[in-house]
Amino acid sequence: MTEPAAPDVPATPAAPAAPARAAVSRALIASLALAALLAMLALALAGWNAYSNKQDIDGLRLELAKRLAEVEAQSKASRAAGDQLREATREASVKLGVLEGKLAESQSQQIALEALYQELSRNRDEWAFAEIEQTLLVASQQLQLAGNVRAALIALQAADARLQHMNRPQLLPLRKAISEDIARLKAAPFVDTVGLSVRLDTLIAAVDKLPLAAETRAAPTAASTAAGANPAPAQSSAWSRFSSEVWNDLKQLVRVQRVDGADVPLIAPTQAYFLRENLKLRLLTARMALLTRDQSAFRSDLKTAREWLTRYFDARDNAVTSAAGALAGLQTSDVSIELPDLNATLNALRALAAARGKS
Repeated sequence: MTEPAAPDVPATPAAPAAPARAAVSRALIASLALAALLAMLALALAGWNAYSNKQDIDGLRLELAKRLAEVEAQSKASRAAGDQLREATREASVKLGVLEGKLAESQSQQIALEALYQELSRNRDEWAFAEIEQTLLVASQQLQLAGNVRAALIALQAADARLQHMNRPQLLPLRKAISEDIARLKAAPFVDTVGLSVRLDTLIAAVDKLPLAAETRAAPTAASTAAGANPAPAQSSAWSRFSSEVWNDLKQLVRVQRVDGADVPLIAPTQAYFLRENLKLRLLTARMALLTRDQSAFRSDLKTAREWLTRYFDARDNAVTSAAGALAGLQTSDVSIELPDLNATLNALRALAAARGKS
């Protein structure tokens, strides 16, 4: 195979080709320098970007670590708060359970109290009637046993006030009977039992201080006292002094006294003690007769006490005279009076109780 023949190229001169090649070389070198400069600038810019990115990354890491630390601290605080909240919730649950138990207990107590109140409300009338009945029985006992009209009046008035407070129509018969008994008691004669008892107690306390008639003795005369007191003369003999002393001793053994009354008894000291005690006993039995309203026994005891007082005690003493006058005044007192009874009130009370029992 034969190569084709090259076309005919016009021949150029050699001198103009060399400068063109030099210009191309310079341009190529300038391009390479420029490219190297651009590469260096790009490399510097890349380095700067890398350094800047590293600084940013380090800052981001620090910020991220800081944020992570804050988040962890907040997480720990949140966990602690959660623990506290769970503990508080548990305590609140326990307290709530206790409160629920107390509430249930309170409700049961309230139910029990309501039942008790209803029971008491139903039984209130029974309690009131029982108190009124007891009050009327006390009034009857005070009137019949002790004759205490004032205490019976107070009891009847208290029962009537209680019935008035109840304000029931079925109580009118009982209130009417109580009003009638109150009127009868106010019209009954009054015996000052307390005052008479005080007067008797005063006399009993004064018995030990009253002088006996046998204890009153005439004082020895001044002459006999002087004679007994003066010693024997100095010139008398020993026998004379001895006989004088014996005679003085004998005169002290026997004492002669003039008594105005012919029947004043002589009482030994032991008998005087028992006389006073018997007089007190008489006055005490008189007081017992006063409390039981025994007129005959009361006057009999006072009469005996007055006789003993005028017989065995010194009638010239003011205390004895005053005691005798007090006994005489007591002896004239009336202690036995006819007091009304409370049968009408008690019968009305029994009728009311029977009617309530049937209903």
